Amino acid sequence: MSQDPAATSLDCLFRPRSVAVVGASKRKHTIGREVLQNLMRDEFAGVVYPVNPGSPIVQSMRAFASVEEIDGEVDLAVLVVPGPQVLEVVEGCGKKGVKALVVISAGFGETGPEGAAREKELVAIARRYGMRVIGPNCMGIIHTDPAVRLNASFAAAVPIPGAAAFVSQSGALGEAILAQARQLGLGISMFASLGNRCDVDIADLIAYWEHDPRSKIILLYIESVGSPEKFVKIARRVSRTKPIVVVKSGRSRRGALAAASHTGALAGRDQAFDALFEQAGVLRVETLKELFDVASVYLNQPLPRGERIAIVSNAGGPAILATDACEGHGMPFAELSAETKAALRAALPPEASVANPVDLIASADAKAYDLSLRAVLADEHVDAAIVIFVSPVMIDAEAVARVIVERAREAGKTVVACLLGKQRGEEALQVLREGGIPVYPFPEEAARAVAALLRYRRRQERATKNAERRASRGDAEADPGSAARAAAVAEHLASIAVPESGWLELGDALELVRRAGLDVLPHVFARTPGDAVSAAHDLGYPTVVKLSSAQVLHKTEVGGVKVDLRTGDEVLSAARALLERARPLDPDARLLVQPMVKGAHEVILGGVRDPQFGPLVLFGLGGIFVEVMGDIALRIAPLERSEALEMIRSLRGLPLLEGSRGQKAVDFEALTTALVRVAALLAEHPEILELDLNPVLVGGSRAACAVVDARVRIAR
Repeated sequence: MSQDPAATSLDCLFRPRSVAVVGASKRKHTIGREVLQNLMRDEFAGVVYPVNPGSPIVQSMRAFASVEEIDGEVDLAVLVVPGPQVLEVVEGCGKKGVKALVVISAGFGETGPEGAAREKELVAIARRYGMRVIGPNCMGIIHTDPAVRLNASFAAAVPIPGAAAFVSQSGALGEAILAQARQLGLGISMFASLGNRCDVDIADLIAYWEHDPRSKIILLYIESVGSPEKFVKIARRVSRTKPIVVVKSGRSRRGALAAASHTGALAGRDQAFDALFEQAGVLRVETLKELFDVASVYLNQPLPRGERIAIVSNAGGPAILATDACEGHGMPFAELSAETKAALRAALPPEASVANPVDLIASADAKAYDLSLRAVLADEHVDAAIVIFVSPVMIDAEAVARVIVERAREAGKTVVACLLGKQRGEEALQVLREGGIPVYPFPEEAARAVAALLRYRRRQERATKNAERRASRGDAEADPGSAARAAAVAEHLASIAVPESGWLELGDALELVRRAGLDVLPHVFARTPGDAVSAAHDLGYPTVVKLSSAQVLHKTEVGGVKVDLRTGDEVLSAARALLERARPLDPDARLLVQPMVKGAHEVILGGVRDPQFGPLVLFGLGGIFVEVMGDIALRIAPLERSEALEMIRSLRGLPLLEGSRGQKAVDFEALTTALVRVAALLAEHPEILELDLNPVLVGGSRAACAVVDARVRIAR
C-alpha cells in the first residue's frame, strides 16, 4: 500500500535536520526559553538556530535577527512570537525555504473574527510556499527516536521513549498527559499538540504513524475530528494493523440537531461521535486513565486468541468484583477442564475453590500461585487471565510477582494483575512492570483493560471478514441502478412545492422514498369518508386509516391512527372521526388508507444532516416507543452493505429480528438493501435535512421490508 502524500510530507516536521526557534529567549519562565532548552536538553540530532532580533546571543548560542539571515538550511521553524507578528515571520520562513512550521503563538481562530482572519492568511502563506503547519495555539511536537531526539515543545515533562504515538488537541492537557505517561512508565514514540489544526490534522498524523515502525498504538485526546469523511477513511485503514484509542471530551453536550422527528431527537452529537469511531474502527474510552490502561495492556501483552477469561485470586471479595466487572463487559468465563481442576485440588488446601474464579485463599504463597497458574494458563479453554494478589504480612509479594511474570511468559497468553496491599508492594509492582505485566490497583480496572483488548480483537476480525466479503462479492457490493434512482429522486424534488416548514406532504415523502428504491406499503389517499371506504375495499381488510396533515408530524400523539378496521362501517366511522378532529386545524387534511400487516416487526430507518458530520443514518427498533426504547445505531452515510448489516446486528433487540418465540426471522438482505439506499439518499441529496421512515415493516404477511410512514424535511 502506498503511503499517503499528506503523511509523507510530515517528515519535515518530525525528522528535521535543522530547527529554528523564532522568539528564542534568555529570560526565565518564557516559552521561547523553554522550547530552546528542551531542544538542547534532549540533544536534538540536528542543528538548532535561535532567532531573536533583540539579542545576538541566546543561552550561549549565536542568535539571528530573522530566519532569512540564518546561513544554513532550515527544515523546521518553531514560532514563539506575538500573534500579530506571526504572518510576517511566516512570510520570511517561506522565502527562506523552510519546509514546516510549528506555530506555538496564540491569537488566532480561538480569539474571534480578527484572529480567524489572521489564521486564514497564515494558511494561505504556508500553502503558497508549500510549508506544513502544526498549530497555531499549540504546545509543540516531540519525537523520541534516538536518531532524531526532537523536543520542539515547551512541555516540562520529559517523555520516556516508547511505542505510543499521542496527539492532544489541548496544549494544557498535553502537558498533563506527558507527565502522567512518564509516571506510569508508558513510553512515547511521537507526540503532537495540534491546537487550532489550521493545516495538519488528526487524520494526517494517523496516516503518518501508520508507517512508523516505532509507533505500535495511536492514542488521541480530541474535541473534534475535522473532516469526518477523511478521518473515517484513514482511521479505518490504519486501525486494522494498529489500535487507535480515543478520549473525546464533551460527552454531555448535545449538538444543535433538529429534533422534530424521532431521528432528530435520537441522533445527539455525542452519539454521532460514537458512530464515527465505530465506523473508523477506533476504540473510545471514558478517561485518560483508561486510555493509559489500554495502551499498557496492548503494548505488553499478546492479543487473546479467544474471549474466555479466568480469574485467580487469594481473596474472595476482589475476585467477586472482578467477576462482576467481566460479566458487565460481556466477557465469557472459561470452563476449566477436569484435568485443571484436579491439578488445583492437588496443589491447594481443601478450603480453596477450584472453579473459575479460582480462590487460592489468603494463605497462598508463591508456590501456590506457581502451581495454580501453571494449571490455569495451560488449560486450552482459557484465553486470558486476571491475577489478583492481596498482600498479607506473612507472604512475600515480590516472590509472587516473579511467579506471575514467569508463568505468563511461559504460557504466551494475556495476563494482567491486580495488586493490593503494601507488604513489599512496591518491589512486587516493579517486578511486574519490568516483566511486562500490566498492574491495576482495582479489579474493575483490570477487567476493563482486558475488555478493551477483546474489543480491538473483535474489530480486527470483523474488518478481516468484511474485506473478505467485499472481495468475494466483487461488483455485487455496489447497488445496481443507484445512478438512475438518484436522478429519479432529483427529478421528484424539482417538481414539488416545498412547504414553508420544509416538511414534505406525506404523499410527496412516500413518493421520494419509493424513487430512492425502497418498497412502500400500498396506500390510497382519501378526501372523504366515502373515498376511504372505497379504498379499503380495494386494498382489502383489515385496514388502517391515518390522518395525513402537514400540521401533524406524530399522528399517534393526537389519536390520528385507527388500526385493524375490518368492515366498511368501521372505516366510515373512523374516517369521519379523524376528519372532524383535523379539519378545523387543517382544511386540507386527508386520510391515508393502508392494509393492516400481520406478524411484522417495526423498525425505523432515518437520517439527519449534521453541520459537522454531514449525513447521519439511523437504524433501530421502531414504532411509537422508539425514543423511549432508544435501541438504535448511527453511522455516517454512505454505507457499504457490510456496514449496514453491522448496524442491524448491533441492536440489543437483534434476537427479535432473528426470530424468537416461534416468529420467523426477518429478511436481512432486504433490510440491509433498504438501509444502504437510505444512506445513499442522504449522501447524494444534501438538500434533505431530515428523514424519518417509521415504521418500516419487516417480515409479516405483505412485504419483506415496506415503508409505512415517511417524514422528510427539505432545505429551503
